[in-house]
Amino acid sequence: QVQLVESGGGLVQPGGSLTLSCAASRIIFSGYTMGWYRQAAGKERELVATITSGGITNYADSVKGRFTISRDNAKNTVYLQMNRLEPEDTAVYYCSAHRIVRYWGQGTQVTVSS
Repeated sequence: QVQLVESGGGLVQPGGSLTLSCAASRIIFSGYTMGWYRQAAGKERELVATITSGGITNYADSVKGRFTISRDNAKNTVYLQMNRLEPEDTAVYYCSAHRIVRYWGQGTQVTVSS
């Protein structure tokens, strides 16, 4: 069974930084498009960023210039570097692996508050 395990969430002040990690197992990681999505309380899940197997990235307009997605195929891990965090970034962040089927992690909470 595919496993995606997120880590790195927490409480941070506005303007601060966090790095999320997602470790994948039981998939051929290099062949998957990996992504980060988030869901704020009372809202639908939304795309944050994706990175293809070839390294092409895509970002939501709201995070462009602040967040960076990257992957390490040797470690089966995808990262999300988040800078200049805003209270509006508060959400549960989910890792996704997509090829034909989409798999989800369990989510990690990010709270941006003073």
